[in-house]
Amino acid sequence: MAEKRDYYEVLGISKGASDDEIKKAYRKAAMKYHPDKFSNASDKEKKDAEDKFKEVNEAYQVLSDSQKKAQYDQFGHAAFEQGAGGFGGGFGGFGGAGGFEDIFSSFFGGGGAGFGGFGGGFGGSSRRSYVEPGRDLRYQVEITLEEAATGVEKTIKYKRNGKCPSCNGSGAEAGSSMKTCPKCNGRGYVEVTQRTILGNMVSQSECSECHGKGEIPEKKCKTCGGTGITKETVEKKIKIPAGIEDGQKLRLDGMGEASENGGPNGDLYIVIRVKDHAIFERRGMDIYCEIPIKFTTAALGGEVEIPTLKGKKNMKIPAGTQTGKMFRMRGEGIQALRGSMVGDEIIQVVVETPIDLNENQQKLLRAFEDSLKDKNYKKHKTWLDKVKSFFK
Repeated sequence: MAEKRDYYEVLGISKGASDDEIKKAYRKAAMKYHPDKFSNASDKEKKDAEDKFKEVNEAYQVLSDSQKKAQYDQFGHAAFEQGAGGFGGGFGGFGGAGGFEDIFSSFFGGGGAGFGGFGGGFGGSSRRSYVEPGRDLRYQVEITLEEAATGVEKTIKYKRNGKCPSCNGSGAEAGSSMKTCPKCNGRGYVEVTQRTILGNMVSQSECSECHGKGEIPEKKCKTCGGTGITKETVEKKIKIPAGIEDGQKLRLDGMGEASENGGPNGDLYIVIRVKDHAIFERRGMDIYCEIPIKFTTAALGGEVEIPTLKGKKNMKIPAGTQTGKMFRMRGEGIQALRGSMVGDEIIQVVVETPIDLNENQQKLLRAFEDSLKDKNYKKHKTWLDKVKSFFK
């Protein structure tokens, strides 16, 4: 059995491609192997095109779905093999609902002659052959580290192209009806035949008169001018889950722009930006902070006040603590985005040397230093022994 090609390679895109880039690449590749272009080709060329068409649609079905895409990025094709815990053990030949016919129809709506063996092909569609979803939108939300740790609800407000409230997106004035588009005869697309060295090639494009609807209003709506689209402002509350990280996205289905030819709305992508924190640095589920402690506290031990995301807490510092020493406070970090696990807070102490000493303080400190022995400076003595050994 031939080894499957990489899905990104199939669509001719890089691994970091955006959702819009994936859609555009799919549309281009699907049209390249569309049945109409091979109606006069040999059986072998038709079979090759059929295989390529299946391959393109299989790649798009995975890469256009964020969950499937994440599985593929981590496990490759193995994620969808039988028993791999993917989604139904692969794609089942793409013959049923939710297969590549549905994907292709969402872009091109069918139309054309079709290949035999494609579950009925794409032939015979008489109307709305170029129904496309509305454009996806992107909205950026800025939150604090505390909000990222606990989750938060935000109200967003944005403008989009929405269905005209006067005609409900039909484009027809109230009381009037729709009629078959005279330019495309209700098909939603027009065909152009070109003579090539391989024979006549039929290409299709969206009808410029009805924009793929297959029908036009007898009398255009005064509010939207017959487009069925008007600008609107949307206000919506969104829940941002605990554990979300900077740069991650949330998808709100159907909250994007309205389609211009009767398709579903696009989606809204919420991009999360987490503000830099004055005290903490996040590393995965853990947070880090640096705490200065007094020279005497480091030497004698004591208790210091530690900031956490939930408030202040006291932490014991053992006698003889050295600068750079790290302490861990369990469960004071960030909750996992999926699951109940919570990270820790890592505290690194920095012993601060006193400065601007007056004459009396200097005298006392020198007297204190004179009272110390080698055993009080274990690291210093060990280092001196190593230096002496080096120069022998």
